[in-house]
Parts: sequence; structure tokens; C-alpha cells
Amino acid sequence: MTLPEVNSLYSTDDRCRELLERLRWPEGLMCPRCKDTRVSRLKEYSRYECVGCEYQFTATSGTIFHDSHLPLPIWFISVLLLCEAKKGMSAMQLKRTIWGKDKGSYKTAWYLCHRIRAAMKEVERPMLDGTVEVDETYVGGKRPGHYKLHTNKEIVIGIRQRGGDLRFFHAEDVKSGTLANFIKENVSTDVDVIVTDEYTAYPKAMIESGIHGSKHETIKHKDHVYVRGDVHTNTVESAFSLLKRGIMGTWHKISAKHLPAYLDEMTFRFNRRKRHDLFIDTLRHMVTAPALPFHQLTA
Repeated sequence: MTLPEVNSLYSTDDRCRELLERLRWPEGLMCPRCKDTRVSRLKEYSRYECVGCEYQFTATSGTIFHDSHLPLPIWFISVLLLCEAKKGMSAMQLKRTIWGKDKGSYKTAWYLCHRIRAAMKEVERPMLDGTVEVDETYVGGKRPGHYKLHTNKEIVIGIRQRGGDLRFFHAEDVKSGTLANFIKENVSTDVDVIVTDEYTAYPKAMIESGIHGSKHETIKHKDHVYVRGDVHTNTVESAFSLLKRGIMGTWHKISAKHLPAYLDEMTFRFNRRKRHDLFIDTLRHMVTAPALPFHQLTA
């Protein structure tokens, strides 16, 4: 989907609501409260009433769009811009693109971006198998003194299946127990091989996560060895590189509190980068994800 196509196909609220209704209720209208299919349309075209519980609702009730005063065409354009921005788009850039330099509110654009990110949170995460790479990196903050000190930096764990999905996680530490939990929750015990660097916590993490030692391969970066046949972590490191370019070149500054949301956005877009229905799929997630009130986002 291109920007001219979105502007042409979804130029009015009515056209946008028609698409959202199809995405939210592909098998026909249903009350979001009691799931009754006996629904009547009110005089106001976009509003419905449930015959069973008399609850009045629209296609956006209780969703990411809920209680928004922005026109739906603005929402649709914003979704497309975030979907197609490989390294993400900042709230300030979105504000300039949609409202111009002297109009609009940064707060509105920031809230809009975070609501879209909230819908990008992966709900279903199938277990990864085949060849899986696991690595850790540090983002944000300043790194004073010796290069090995990661003071004021946040830890991101990356797990990527070659030819498959990517997962990013914000972690408190890189102890073996923490690594084991992420591996156990995301990697199948039937995995062919897990490749890591020589960090000392990985062997114990494999044992704690139920992965047999013969399935663990290590590449020793300290010895300046980066590829040994099929043994390398270049696949997950390339994803880390994309994440850091997004942080440094697009978002510039990310708080530890909201870092998981940016990680969700990056992995959602990365795992769907070859799909032609990325825009529609994102909208589908937005009408099925729960609402995100501003007070909850900023709590």
C-alpha cells in the first residue's frame, strides 16, 4: 500500500470505518461486550446497538482508536508511515509530515505513535527452531571510562531464527537465569542448534533452559573469529544494527520505561518486512488490541 493509494481509498471517516468493521468482524457484526450477533444500526451510520445488552458501540470502541478526536484518515496515514519506515519514525517527524512545522501538537503525535506501537505487540509467539542465534547488546546512556563498563545503558536480548522471526527483549541483567528464561519461553527444545558468542553465562543458561549441550555452538569474538562455517551470530547482530540506527538516527532518545514498546515496533515491522499486506495487518491488530488511555501510558 502506498501513500497515494491510502489517500485515495481512505479519504473519509466513512471509508475508514468500513474497512475497520471488516477487519474487526470478518464474520459479521458482534457486540464487543456480550458477543451477541443481534445488532441494529442506529440513525448515526457509524454507531450500533446490541439487542441483547443494549450496549451502543462503533468499530473503534474499546480499541486503540477509542476516544480519539483525530480523523481516521490521519490515523491511516500515520499507520502507513510507521509501517514503511524501516528504521522507525519519530513523533516530531510525524508531526511535521502531517501537520507541518507550525501546526499540530508534539504531544498528540507522540501519543498517536505509542498507540500504534501498542498494537504492534506480538500476542502469539510460536516457538523458534532450526538454527537460532542469541546475543545481547547495550543501548542508550553514556559509557564512561573503560569500554567494558555499560553504566547507564539498557540491556536488549536478541533471539533470531535464521530464515524466521526476530525477538527483542528488554532485560534487567544478563545472568544465566535471565537468559535461560528468555530461551525457554521462545526457543523449542527441538531446536537444531543455538549459536551464541563466548559470554560465560550462556552454557549454564542452556542447561537451565533444557537445551542439550551438543546443540550449543559458540563463536569466539575475542579471538577475532566471527564466522566458522555456519556458526556465527551475524544474523541477530544485523538486527541489532538496525535497532541502533533507529535509536541514534530516528528516535534519538528512548527512556527505559518505553524501550519495550520500541522493541515491539521494530520486531513487528521486521518480521513482516516481506509481506504485501503490512498496512492492513497493522490495522487488524489495532482493532483487536485493547485501548491505551493516556494516563496509563504516562503512569
